[in-house]
Amino acid sequence: MDTLNPAAQHPDPGPGWQRRFWAIFGGQALSMIGSALTQFVLLWWITDTTGSTSALATAGMAALLPQALLGPLGGTFADRYSRRLIMIVADTVSALCMLVLIFLFATGRIELWHVYTMMFVRSSMQAFQGPASAASSSMLVPGDFLPRAAGLNQSLMGIMTVAAAPLGALAISVMPLQGALLIDVFTALLGIVPLLIYKIPQIRTPKDQRLGVWKEFREGVSLVWNHPGLRRLYALLAVVVLAIMPTFTLTPLLVKEYFGGGAGQVALMEGLSGIGMIVGGLLVAALNPKRRIATVLIAFALSCLTVAFTALAPADAFWLAIVWWVISGATFVYGNAPMTAALQTIIPNQLQGRALSLLSTVMGLAAPVGLALVGPLGSAIGVRWVFVVAGVLATLASLAGFLSPALMRLESTPLDGGKGAGTGDMVSGDD
Repeated sequence: MDTLNPAAQHPDPGPGWQRRFWAIFGGQALSMIGSALTQFVLLWWITDTTGSTSALATAGMAALLPQALLGPLGGTFADRYSRRLIMIVADTVSALCMLVLIFLFATGRIELWHVYTMMFVRSSMQAFQGPASAASSSMLVPGDFLPRAAGLNQSLMGIMTVAAAPLGALAISVMPLQGALLIDVFTALLGIVPLLIYKIPQIRTPKDQRLGVWKEFREGVSLVWNHPGLRRLYALLAVVVLAIMPTFTLTPLLVKEYFGGGAGQVALMEGLSGIGMIVGGLLVAALNPKRRIATVLIAFALSCLTVAFTALAPADAFWLAIVWWVISGATFVYGNAPMTAALQTIIPNQLQGRALSLLSTVMGLAAPVGLALVGPLGSAIGVRWVFVVAGVLATLASLAGFLSPALMRLESTPLDGGKGAGTGDMVSGDD
């Protein structure tokens, strides 16, 4: 076995992996699209019912914060227990939440706090399902297919961005709201069925070598903190997200105040950006970039720089702003997919749930910090220059990664499983 090539150490998924991968990927894709559609429907109901910015902000917190805070626990569970079972339970609980809301809407008993509560529970389930799904995907395909699988996942994110709003709007225009919500129940079932049919290989630490949930969580943190390359990658991504993420929240304000547009222009901009994400993901799947870390840094730098270019477009050239915004979405995905594949290649599978969920938490907590900082900055220099400053700073942070030898060597530096993790046992994932 080639010890200098982490991809060579990737476990063989076995015969028939294509059928198993596409069945599970397709089921999870339908489930995620149904969830995104439902999220739009619920947010529109809150908007139409309350017309309140604070109500929407509360809904956003209920939908995002549990996932960020519980992510490390979800990652620890994904490495400790059956990932397949975790995914089944998470989808089942989310479907039950939707059935409760359907009953409340149908009987006219719905209250705003009911929606917040169900959003909170569903987000909590995603904190467990996300790490389990990400770590499972690396066991379903051969090592040389990992970048393509990551590219397909990123394309799915783009499809969700493009499809969620129009599909949700179509659903509530042709059926009662509870009927639109029922779509999510059916798509959740479609996500569960392949998991009941196919087993997912999983490398898990033997029970007699396990350390306890808290110690295993700390083991995942230590893996990242004690490895210079991973530590620098996580820090770099935290800085990039802190700088660039607020621009996504401020996009409607930029369109309205600077370009003089309305909701239609914002929807056009976001929808075409989703198409850019799809294209970026498909390009990764087709081209399968080999120098992954270099690809990540260059693609992220281009993505952030084009955010700045979006705001630098003349006020009467909104079409040019859209072009830059679409390029930003495509290049972001072209960097994000190889990064995921690199992490899945070099991090031992029995630690992937913890390591990947920790990255999600770092990025998830960096975003609100950036939003808090951008408020005073926006008041001082205006929303247009917030985009420019954020884009330039995030570009410089991405390019600074080339100055770190440890980061540039990351993909050729395999990691061991850490103290107490052992080499792990290959199990079916459903015991």
